[in-house]
Amino acid sequence: MTKKKSNIPAKWEAEKKAIKATQVAFDVGEQVQYVIRKEALDRNINPSDRIRQILGLKVTRKPKRLRLSVSLSDEDLIYLAEQYQLENQDPIEVKRRAAELLVAHVKQQIKKV
Repeated sequence: MTKKKSNIPAKWEAEKKAIKATQVAFDVGEQVQYVIRKEALDRNINPSDRIRQILGLKVTRKPKRLRLSVSLSDEDLIYLAEQYQLENQDPIEVKRRAAELLVAHVKQQIKKV
């Protein structure tokens, strides 16, 4: 009997291992979550990688750029477009303006310190 050639593209082969992974959620207190998230932030890694480190598991990913994200409803986009006095509700322009506001906020916080 001969082996069948896989129809899976080579770039997806690595994903087969990820498919077999099990997501585990820990119900821990607010303080535990805070400390782990802060440690991850201080190390420029995501919280799941910090958990792997604490548990003594291998961390295969390189540290990456951390992103801030928020879910915006259509109503949120309308509100922000109005706040930014935009003619339309272009989500890309709303995102750009929101990012500018976040940067300005941080600059103000740094000045206070």
